[in-house]
Amino acid sequence: MAVKDYLRERYFPHMWCPGCGHGTILNSLIRAVEELQLHKNEIVMVSGIGCSARISGYVDFHSLHTIHGRALTFATGVKLSQPRLKVLVPMGDGDALAIGGNHFIHAARRNIDITAIVMNNRIYGMTGGQFSPLSGPGVKATTAPFTTIDDNFDVVELATAAGASFVARSTAFHVKETTEILKKAIMHKGFSVVELLSQCPTHYGRKNKEGDAASMLDLQKSGTAKIGSKALEKNPALTPRGIFVDTDKPEYCEEYDKIIAHATKENIS
Repeated sequence: MAVKDYLRERYFPHMWCPGCGHGTILNSLIRAVEELQLHKNEIVMVSGIGCSARISGYVDFHSLHTIHGRALTFATGVKLSQPRLKVLVPMGDGDALAIGGNHFIHAARRNIDITAIVMNNRIYGMTGGQFSPLSGPGVKATTAPFTTIDDNFDVVELATAAGASFVARSTAFHVKETTEILKKAIMHKGFSVVELLSQCPTHYGRKNKEGDAASMLDLQKSGTAKIGSKALEKNPALTPRGIFVDTDKPEYCEEYDKIIAHATKENIS
């Protein structure tokens, strides 16, 4: 199948602001699916509410556009009922780690075979530019005109501590790297978390003097480095990119099937 076969072209041009990184992330995701040669009927995309959640409207997969912060709960139901399907869950700051935070850590703990794509633009873009659990201290937002004082979650560290068996990070700038990471995440058996740093020039960039989209992309390039690179050794303040966790662990649906088989056998005997 070609790239266009995975898209609902009638809904384009998309609604994201000019320069938003989410469109680039959609590009990387579609290319990952194309290179894996997955049939669109093999895929279910589940999203909640927010800028990132609109991605489910543009892909020609089975898709659910659900309620805020609950995308992973709907996705869990889909996966348990149809474990053969590839379930993708794009989320923003709120869906993933504010209202959706509890669902996130328990999905990781269970190690259910779902790919969670956390599109981190450090702001609530759709509702007016409020700060989020991923903003970090010293950030200006509509709800923090004198800057934030809250520490931010580290998505990679949180996902790892909660038990996710695949954890990775990249950016909207590193398009090919993102595609390769998403391919591995989708094919991994277990709960996969891919954090993708995405620019929001409309709310975050403008308020925090980071310039236009091109300037923010340049910051993603200069402010990150691959795990194990000399650049990261020289400057530990850089944000590391790459695959942090890739382990084999019992997958929830398969373990649940064993319980069903055991219970059925006992009832028969």
